[in-house]
Amino acid sequence: MNAKLDGKRVAFLVTDGFEQVELTGPREALEKHGAVVDILGDKEGKVRGWNHDKPADEFAVDATFDNAQLDLYDAIVLPGGVQNSDTIRLIPGAQKLVKSHDAAGKPLAVICHGAWLLVSAGLAQGKRMTSYQTLQDDIRNAGGTWVDEQVVVDGNLITSRKPDDIPAFNEQLINTLAR
Repeated sequence: MNAKLDGKRVAFLVTDGFEQVELTGPREALEKHGAVVDILGDKEGKVRGWNHDKPADEFAVDATFDNAQLDLYDAIVLPGGVQNSDTIRLIPGAQKLVKSHDAAGKPLAVICHGAWLLVSAGLAQGKRMTSYQTLQDDIRNAGGTWVDEQVVVDGNLITSRKPDDIPAFNEQLINTLAR
């Protein structure tokens, strides 16, 4: 994977309680290939990641959902984490960002429980996707087709199941952005 992402900018949408490795793993891979990564949050200041069910590190927020300039971003990444995903799915600003980004046909890369935001924003309808296994009923009930695969691509949507899939998720995201 020798893709060059110079000039590409990626937004990670999170609230407190996101699965930390689902942000740090993809962010590190993207930056290694030259992309600029911003963290967008529901509030200014910092957001706290989690290592599964334990609080972890804090990360500076570059912009909020409400004041982010969407046209700056070539892709949006939605890390999972149960607490984060259950919170973010109900935030109108987060829903607006993913809907606008999807309408523009830009890559939406989602891992684990991050798919809940797509379900709540009405973006799972008609999509073939994967997620953490406990979301399969939610995705099906929202009109999507859930499959148990490491990485699934459907149009501009890239989905993955869990932290173990991060290497394959990163490779797909980087290759998509390099095109």
